[in-house]
Amino acid sequence: MTRVLIFVFAFTVALSSWEHAKAHDPDEAELEVPEIAVVGEKPVAASSQQFIPDKEIVLQPQGRPAQVLRLIPGMIAVEHSGGAGKADQYFLRGFDADHGTDVAFFADGMPINLRTHAHGQGYADLNFIIPETIEGVDVSKGAYLPEIGDFATAGAINFKTRQMVQEGIAQATGAQFDTQRYLLMFSPTKDKVKTLFAVENYYTNGPFENDNRYLRTNVLGKLTTSFTGRDEFSIKGTFQKSKWNASGEIPLRAVDTGMLDRFGAIDPTEGGSTLRATGVMNYHYDTTTNGQFFANAYGQYYRLDLFTNFTFALNDPVNGDGIQQSDRRVMYGGDIGYKQRWDLWGIPVSGTAGVQARVDDIHPRLGTQTKRAGTGTTTYTDVLSASYAPFIKGEIQPLSWMRFVGGLRWETFTFDVRNLCTTCALQPAGRTSSGILLPKMSMILGPWAKTEFFVNYGEGFHSNDARSAVQIGGASLARSRNYEVGIRSRPWGIEGVEFTVTAWRIDLQSELVFVGDEGTTEIRGPSRRQGFEVAARGQLWGPLYVNGSFTWTQAKFRNGDAIPLAPEFTAYGAAILKWPEGLTSQLQATYLGVRPLIEDRSIKSPSWIVFDWSQRYQLPIKLPHGRLEAFYFIQNLFNTDWEQAIFAFESRLRTEPAPVNGIHFVPGNPRTFMGGVAWHF
Repeated sequence: MTRVLIFVFAFTVALSSWEHAKAHDPDEAELEVPEIAVVGEKPVAASSQQFIPDKEIVLQPQGRPAQVLRLIPGMIAVEHSGGAGKADQYFLRGFDADHGTDVAFFADGMPINLRTHAHGQGYADLNFIIPETIEGVDVSKGAYLPEIGDFATAGAINFKTRQMVQEGIAQATGAQFDTQRYLLMFSPTKDKVKTLFAVENYYTNGPFENDNRYLRTNVLGKLTTSFTGRDEFSIKGTFQKSKWNASGEIPLRAVDTGMLDRFGAIDPTEGGSTLRATGVMNYHYDTTTNGQFFANAYGQYYRLDLFTNFTFALNDPVNGDGIQQSDRRVMYGGDIGYKQRWDLWGIPVSGTAGVQARVDDIHPRLGTQTKRAGTGTTTYTDVLSASYAPFIKGEIQPLSWMRFVGGLRWETFTFDVRNLCTTCALQPAGRTSSGILLPKMSMILGPWAKTEFFVNYGEGFHSNDARSAVQIGGASLARSRNYEVGIRSRPWGIEGVEFTVTAWRIDLQSELVFVGDEGTTEIRGPSRRQGFEVAARGQLWGPLYVNGSFTWTQAKFRNGDAIPLAPEFTAYGAAILKWPEGLTSQLQATYLGVRPLIEDRSIKSPSWIVFDWSQRYQLPIKLPHGRLEAFYFIQNLFNTDWEQAIFAFESRLRTEPAPVNGIHFVPGNPRTFMGGVAWHF
């Protein structure tokens, strides 16, 4: 870590000196072209598509980057294991997407979801993201965009990082449970070469009886420039390393009898460590004839060691049911394409053609462990997963009030699995390939009276675990058919607030369901989800801004059984008040309704609602350089007892003579105060 910081500092000084020398070279003639900023709303293809700006992100409590996701109507992310080091559990459009199976995540276009992951298909850990580096979040629900493929069943989310910051920031934050967070972010150069560097360090013990000792370090460096004046080139690197202890999913029956505290643990040795290093390159060139060439590339190195115990002493009363899951991989890929805009007899038309490719070289292992000491191997494989996806996209506006967007995407996957364990009980091996053609189409009508109407159809998919695909012959790619109609409006009298109403349906070819005694998922039959969402956001009056949403979903298998964990009702509301003299206040509430935990609906989770309060204040203190800002967050303002991840499965405690089928949960944090000071320089 010390070497990384030294390199960042040295590179920053060198680059700053080069910029300074270049700007003052008397022998070099330069044409100074002023930078012009054009601000406008980006056209959308669906009523549910949106962009979340950074001004809302900075008001979220610090520590978990996934907190940002609740700003998306109908989306909730919760901690999964009583320790913040793992990927979160994501809910959207009736999907318990587990760690990311049916929601595609990207960072500057680089995929975050990991295929054939040791813990769960589509595993998407967002903890390598530093929230303050995010310029905004692009959200597209459904599967209506040809440029997005795997895992975008319920939707896709792209975190866009800043090119630079006008002010540097040095920030220190403290909270209960020994929580500390430190952030340094600045831009050494801001003109022709824009740079951004950020370092974050976070530590917490959490509210649990057995300290989490969660330590996370993140580093980001980004450079953006133009070679010709008509292009833009950026390169970004990130590094994350973290380790933690976890209290796991505890049985409700043990808490009800007083045997265990809500923040206790049956097996306090759960936890893990992870490391991720990424590199991303983005480039585009604008031609003189309204065309654009684009090329993007990325690479990742990733590792995870995870120790869990879901069923305690169900299978092994002597040593316990501890599981060790390890993942080592290199992932790389990118895309290249061309977009052209022109007028066809006075009609605006645009077309895009491109191809994407991705390769995952994976080494997943599943074994048994006791107190983090390995006791056996269940499966150990080499997996090479590759995909290639050409796509075309077209847009035409034949009338001022009518616009069509559509396209086709063809996905080809190859899975090559080699068994590395000749004595294992499970020995998946083999090679298979699969392809899928995905049509997309959208119609946008309006605006009339500041109101637009949207009709959408698109087919998407999520890939399944390569080991399952070659071993049991299941469908490698699970197709989804997405339907959506909606409106987007700024009604007269409150033009500052945008309202959206959307009705949708998703039919999925095969479902992935959590398996408690293995900590993995299994392939199930076809399913259908349908529902609607209502949302509003914007400036309601003067200094008052609002953001709220309500969603209803019905999710079930085609045979009528309930889909376990699928939310029925979700809601979010926030009021932001910008006071005079530099004070900003926010009150927000998040609601998750009752969910069936098993197929026959006989066991359900309780609903919960949690309120958070935050304030940021520009201190009236004059400094020679910069300004000071104070802030605080109060999470769970009313100290509600609530459950984050919650499941129903069979387990056995050492004191129990027989297995018991019941609820297991991760408790939500109690009321927590967090505050700090930031120096903007």
